[in-house]
Amino acid sequence: MSEPTQSNRLIHEKSPYLLQHSRNPVDWYPWGEEAFNKAHDQDKPVFLSIGYATCHWCHVMAHESFENEEAAARLNEAFICIKVDREERPDIDEVYMTACQMLGNRGGWPLTIVMTPDKRPFFATTYMPLETRSGHLGLLDLIPRISNLWKNRRADTLRSAERITEMLGEPGGAAERPDAELLTRAWQESEEAFDSEYGGFGPAPKFPSAHRLLFLMRQNPGTAQPTVEKTLTAMRLGGIWDHIGFGIHRYSTDRKWLVPHFEKMLYDQAMTALACCEAFEAYGSDLYRRMAGEIFGYVLRDMTAPEGGFYSAEDADSEGVEGRFYVWSVDELQAVLPPDELTLAVRLFHVQTNGNFRDETTRRQTGANILHLNELPEDRAALETIRRKLFFAREQRIHPLKDTKILTDWNGLMIAALAKAARGFNLPEYETAAQCAAEFIWNKMQQDGRLLHRWRDGKTAVPGQLADYAFFIFGLLELYETNFDFHLLEKALLLNKTVLAHFPDKLRGGFYLTADDAETLIIRPKSMYDGAIPSGNSIQMMNLLRLARLTGHTEYETLADRTLRAFSSILNRMPSGFTQALQALQFLQGGACDIVIAGDRDLPDTQAMIRAVRSVYQPNRTVILKEPGCTDVETIAPFTADMTAVNGKCAVYICRDFSCEQPLTDPQAVRAALQKSLSAD
Repeated sequence: MSEPTQSNRLIHEKSPYLLQHSRNPVDWYPWGEEAFNKAHDQDKPVFLSIGYATCHWCHVMAHESFENEEAAARLNEAFICIKVDREERPDIDEVYMTACQMLGNRGGWPLTIVMTPDKRPFFATTYMPLETRSGHLGLLDLIPRISNLWKNRRADTLRSAERITEMLGEPGGAAERPDAELLTRAWQESEEAFDSEYGGFGPAPKFPSAHRLLFLMRQNPGTAQPTVEKTLTAMRLGGIWDHIGFGIHRYSTDRKWLVPHFEKMLYDQAMTALACCEAFEAYGSDLYRRMAGEIFGYVLRDMTAPEGGFYSAEDADSEGVEGRFYVWSVDELQAVLPPDELTLAVRLFHVQTNGNFRDETTRRQTGANILHLNELPEDRAALETIRRKLFFAREQRIHPLKDTKILTDWNGLMIAALAKAARGFNLPEYETAAQCAAEFIWNKMQQDGRLLHRWRDGKTAVPGQLADYAFFIFGLLELYETNFDFHLLEKALLLNKTVLAHFPDKLRGGFYLTADDAETLIIRPKSMYDGAIPSGNSIQMMNLLRLARLTGHTEYETLADRTLRAFSSILNRMPSGFTQALQALQFLQGGACDIVIAGDRDLPDTQAMIRAVRSVYQPNRTVILKEPGCTDVETIAPFTADMTAVNGKCAVYICRDFSCEQPLTDPQAVRAALQKSLSAD
């Protein structure tokens, strides 16, 4: 097959994923009215393909089918074909992925949908081979079947599309109080799913599941410790970890964390780092601090734009081969390392002459090795020497594609992780990176006071969705607790005001994924499921709870409670699928602690008090710094008006359930009071 030279309509897009398909012989359209008008005019169904730039199986389907002249000709004849980047349009992906799962498919990418010209789906699947094999319908067989349905059984097809659309739009149940034992049931489900031999939850494929670890730590840190320790350690030792350049791959295809899907996603770096930071706070193990530091080292080195934001992802494939950039043959190691270091590397990283990596499609050994450890060696200096040499050698390879779009929501998660690490590890460089990214989002990703979702090559696009607002507010609140810059609170409250104006479901509670003035899809999506990325509703609930305590506006807490009730029917059915949302329930059901530090930040006694507050693992807390003569804080938090230093000394006010105790002026007393409050919980 000759390389196609004609470009299609995707050539004018900014998304790296769409640009990857811009020279396919398929006559792709981007999502928009032009495509749907053409489908109406030509009386054709729409073939919708959703994926993302760093998706391995998206590449496979592209090479097999979308670059195939025969397949492209048949697609062009039968359909109007649309490509969507699921990272750029998560709202579209949410609607049609739900339809795919509703039709009995597991879900995943690439997502393949066939729908009417008015956007109603009647066929859905994920990856399709070019030709039917092993019981999987091939694209070349699908096309005539769909064409026959459309031409000869139109009425049945339209009825099916109508019913699927009706099911998509059905409400999730009446608002009710969540089961009183919901947290206990989520804990029990997690215990049952925990793999005590290899760590993690459930069978293969295994995902990092950071928000489940956070839920377990917050529910019962002592009892959760073996689960958290086993899981984080197993991930750090396994092939899912990049032992040379650091960072974590998307997921492991096997139970032992050995063979990953090699793409690296910004959200996985952020969520895993958050779990490591909190594990360090809870247990003090230096392993967790090192893991977070390695993730940040990778992100700041390879995933940070000169403008300050963070890139989205790196591909699994390079040189047309999955994992090629990351794996090593014995000969490649021998070319870099002297004999003594080679012997050590082969032993530590379990390198085999024939390779330990099998091609996922053919199952043949490739001669390549995925580096992994059985344990962290005591002599870390020798390992670091080897790592550096391999890193510099690997840098000479052809790198995987870097998806350089900057997404507001994913950046919000990374800002939160860096801010949490900055105060937990006392490393101001992380605060600086978080602040630069926050300023980039605030200055570049807004239009007429509203957030935008995507930036690339100086161009912003796509109106901000719930996750953009919720995750960025989360990042701003974490950054405020790190540097106590009052303006961060102001920005968080302004964004929260926009959420409350444009996203709420006023009838049933909770928040829609899209604003009330956004593009109209066949339904207005609304979800709380916490998958690889937490849901916008889950994060926004916690934002509301924190803002209620920071400002004294109890109506925010009422909204958070109403959101929880709106999703209670699905929460009650499978609580362990909503472990980010359940962290808000943990906050609501007790243990929340609100702290006001009254003192001059530049004075030693105030710094000592800040360190005392941070020394106690208390995740369900808010912290305000109120400096002498600073009335700005009182405008946002009027309840702090009478909270001042005591006899010239910094004072800490500890409040629970909107009731404050007597101020404390001794750091040891502050630690003791916070520890006592945890024991009482």
